[in-house]
Amino acid sequence: MTAAAVFENVEKQYRSGPWERTGIPAVRGVSLTIPTGTVFGLLGPNRAGKTTLVKMLLTLAKPTAGTITRLGHPVRARQTLARVGYMHENHAFPRYLSAREVLNFYGGLSGVPSEKLSPRAETLLQKVGLADRAAEPIHRFSKGMVQRLGLAQALINDPDLLILDEPTEGLDIHGRQLLREVIRERRAAGQTILLVTHVLSEVEELCDELAVVVAGKLAFRGNVTDLLGTSPRDPSGRNLEAALRTIYDRGTQE
Repeated sequence: MTAAAVFENVEKQYRSGPWERTGIPAVRGVSLTIPTGTVFGLLGPNRAGKTTLVKMLLTLAKPTAGTITRLGHPVRARQTLARVGYMHENHAFPRYLSAREVLNFYGGLSGVPSEKLSPRAETLLQKVGLADRAAEPIHRFSKGMVQRLGLAQALINDPDLLILDEPTEGLDIHGRQLLREVIRERRAAGQTILLVTHVLSEVEELCDELAVVVAGKLAFRGNVTDLLGTSPRDPSGRNLEAALRTIYDRGTQE
């Protein structure tokens, strides 16, 4: 089975200035495979390189070295982007558009056929609890409502690869439950979810596999059980936070 994404010896350096020849390393020699049909967690402390990896997967940044494939094709094959859904943690939707107009706009950009776009948009608005506010400009929306719309936008093209970047930010209890349901539905349909998060309860509950990036390097690859085995047992039992702290500390010292 073709992997949803493959990183092979990927490096990324950002230039420290317009005239500088040396760069600031953000990703250092990462090799990582994200299997198809899984919920794959990407964890790490702030400034670890997670966002850079996602940007390179979306061709928003170009690797300095190494190769990346997306849905079985080189990442530069932009036609595969139409099969990717992306939910950013901070949405930049035009605030004068309505929720319905946002979905129609992004669906059109993703190549969704016009005869399918409107019905799908209405179905998603209903699913995320915004059907009764579909015609309102989103400048009237709360952060949680915009986040729900962001989830609908990421699903509008029925993606084979769904990338969720801190998706629970601003969501209430019902919104978080909805998100978990969507993730399980997508996995059951054989699609792949890349979950970038700091919320460890989501990792424990949802992720089939995960990777931990520290200081630009891949510090861990496995499942939650494997991760728990990397730290001593707490008095109350193995603790995911303690295991991550151990990996973070070790990674920053290398």
